[in-house]
Amino acid sequence: MSMHIDFKGKYFTEVISKDVVRTIIQTLTVRIIGDIYVRPGERLKDELNKSEKFIAVTNADVLNARGDKLYHTEFLTVNLDHVLWMSPVDATSEWTAEG
Repeated sequence: MSMHIDFKGKYFTEVISKDVVRTIIQTLTVRIIGDIYVRPGERLKDELNKSEKFIAVTNADVLNARGDKLYHTEFLTVNLDHVLWMSPVDATSEWTAEG
């Protein structure tokens, strides 16, 4: 990893620090519960506004319409054209996530 320090003492690295936001994503056919990464101090909406076509999701469970778990994957990308709604898990009062 390389690092550069400017004349003001501010440092720059190749690594971008991000916060994890556990998120529920509803598409026409499945619901995805997984982690999306946002820059510190930003909202999920800010990350979506920066995304062009796809958003990366890690540690994701994919559920069918009845809420049955179809599979788990460590990484997937979601085409934003297929998203009906999206919400941080901690912002949903009626949601109870397992694990």
